[in-house]
Amino acid sequence: MTNKRILFITLDQWRGDCFSAAGHPIVKTPSIDRIAKRGVIFKNHFANAAPCGPSRACLYTGTYLHKNRSVANGTPLSDEFTNFAKIARGKDYEPVLFGYTDTSVDPTNLSKNDSRLFSYEGVLPGLDPVVHDPFEAGSLEWGKWLASQGIDVPSFPRDLYQPDPTFKSTKARPDTFAPTQFRLEQSESAFLVEKIIEYISRRDREDFFIHASFIRPHPPRRNPVGFHDFVDMNDVDPFLGAISKEEEAKVHPLTELALGVDFLTPKDEADRLQKRATYYGSIAEVDLHIGTLLDFLEREGILEETYIILTADHGDQNGDHHLFEKLGFYDESFHIPLIIAGPEIQKGVQFDEFTEAVDVLPTICEIIEEAIPKQCDGNSLLPYLEGEQFPSWWRPSAHFEWDFRSFRRRLGGPLLDIPPSYFTLTVLRGSTFKLVTFSAPQDFLPPLLFNVHEDPDQIHNLITEDEKFKSIAGEMALDLMSWRMRTDDRRHANQLLTHESGLIEEEVYANP
Repeated sequence: MTNKRILFITLDQWRGDCFSAAGHPIVKTPSIDRIAKRGVIFKNHFANAAPCGPSRACLYTGTYLHKNRSVANGTPLSDEFTNFAKIARGKDYEPVLFGYTDTSVDPTNLSKNDSRLFSYEGVLPGLDPVVHDPFEAGSLEWGKWLASQGIDVPSFPRDLYQPDPTFKSTKARPDTFAPTQFRLEQSESAFLVEKIIEYISRRDREDFFIHASFIRPHPPRRNPVGFHDFVDMNDVDPFLGAISKEEEAKVHPLTELALGVDFLTPKDEADRLQKRATYYGSIAEVDLHIGTLLDFLEREGILEETYIILTADHGDQNGDHHLFEKLGFYDESFHIPLIIAGPEIQKGVQFDEFTEAVDVLPTICEIIEEAIPKQCDGNSLLPYLEGEQFPSWWRPSAHFEWDFRSFRRRLGGPLLDIPPSYFTLTVLRGSTFKLVTFSAPQDFLPPLLFNVHEDPDQIHNLITEDEKFKSIAGEMALDLMSWRMRTDDRRHANQLLTHESGLIEEEVYANP
């Protein structure tokens, strides 16, 4: 079998509504739209967890958070789970990494002094890190690249995101309007694209399997000149949520606690507006560099034959509900893009069906003609990419989870006196209703039910408003219970040891 060219792109903290092909009123993303025109957009695609480490564990292994239990940045990902890179390597691909995977190593067979235990920013097993440039460590590879160009780089290159010292913030131009201390052509995205192009060029038209993991539009919320003012803060779209923080805090105790954390909330309305504008500028900057990569592939005559899978690890509140970052039960933190293009894939198609991060690994498996691992909770999307209709059993809702046990010290207050196992929430997000349940007792963290069609701001908890909605919530809770039962570990569930035939395996159907 001749291997295929695979380009698997992840964008960090990129919301599912923030590209122009999705109809966003402000964001313009011609490069991503270019991929979409020759492929398929999944409009209702959701991450299964947040933040970076947990979401990527779900994405890379095709398993839900409640199964892989890599619940926080730094929680080990067990070696018992395979992943897309190991699977590709078993098919004679050479999967390589440009960027980072935020994978926390399994400590089971390691000595306590093993260097890999001192960072959650490890490399996913199976990937060959051509460029491993973890962000929290300071983006050191990016720094070396800048230094090779004669640039004076601090020992912690990430400090270059500090504002240009000539800029003075004002009420009209808050701090995050200030440009970075590096130019557009010196950005981390520019660096990553240059290294990817060098790698492909060395292979002289051979196949490749590249995982390109871009850090932007992840904070710091600051852009190089030309993109620091790309969107005027007075032109951004309206925010979702209640009018004031005080009204938002009434929606749920968890929201009230989050609104009390300084780095999660804007200083004032000008700060909120500017951070939103800066986020959009960061998206435009990444899109520009992705365009450079697409141009290169086209010049080489291999763009049309390359499978491109573009998604994000999770979203960002971006000022909605008076919050920033990724947290809680909000769609904005979990709704993410998924665009897939390649040979034999439909062009310019958009699907409304609910898809999830756990569907990506099964899809990659079928693209490279490999069996889908039994651990997987998702389903391959390849049949629908190639023109088949979604089956009647396809999931009518999306599922996502947030485990905030490691977050509770930041939230503080009464959470510090409660066992860590109480700090988990699970969301069933349908086309009309959205149910949020907690592992904590209901009198402490009560459940929520929103009508997302009539109440897109999600500020009216229907469970407290009318007895009939308690019945709807109860039915959805049963659906959640059934989902958890279906996604229990089933790696041996369909196997039998028999007197007549030894080990046999019954047919395993898809996992709706």
